[in-house]
Amino acid sequence: MTDSHIVSSFDRDLADLNQLVARLGGLAEQQFAAAIDALENRDASSIDAIVAGDSELDQLEQDLNDRAIEVIATRAPMATDLRSILSAVKIASVLERVGDYAKNIAKRSHVIINEETNRSDTISLARIADIVQGMLRQALDAYATGNAEQAMEVWERDQEVDELYSSLHSDLLAVIANGAEQASVSSHFLFIAKNIERIGDHTTAVAEQVYFQVNGSMPADERPKVDIVGDPTDSA
Repeated sequence: MTDSHIVSSFDRDLADLNQLVARLGGLAEQQFAAAIDALENRDASSIDAIVAGDSELDQLEQDLNDRAIEVIATRAPMATDLRSILSAVKIASVLERVGDYAKNIAKRSHVIINEETNRSDTISLARIADIVQGMLRQALDAYATGNAEQAMEVWERDQEVDELYSSLHSDLLAVIANGAEQASVSSHFLFIAKNIERIGDHTTAVAEQVYFQVNGSMPADERPKVDIVGDPTDSA
């Protein structure tokens, strides 16, 4: 009876952590989507709310970390259970960073809206953002269902994002180098593109944690990556 009670309590502890990850994931998705929508629609009215919303992500991550420490201290979990807790903590950290990038996108979008004299073509940027949003959604679904195969599909798709970013990066650098009227705006688009590409990278980290949680090891292969020499946004 006692063992059954302990198991039931621990299951509730894990459910609490999973619920916090789900809330973090939902908010990170929402922040990212809102930032892209604000840029696409040139809608400055929503940007302050996006920036302010980042503090909620920060607090949720802290709440999850505190809860994880409490569970480890009181339950002394082993093997698979410990992996589940560690994965939740690492995924929470990744999702908090996604929120940071969404906030950065929103801030740069505000500058673009204020400085842009002629609306720039953002088709390529929107395409990358759409792919990354789909990856993030799929990675969170994979976490919720414990589906390592679905997670690896996300992991492998990041190369497509890198290739699209590389092409857009070259196009924007050409505009900036020409010293055109839109050079300043293009530089902000370049950093936004980098933020989106980095969200893609962080999404693959979620996928890796799902794989680790299920299999007890990280993916054996190194994730394919497109390197861009001399990328001025590498510190973004």
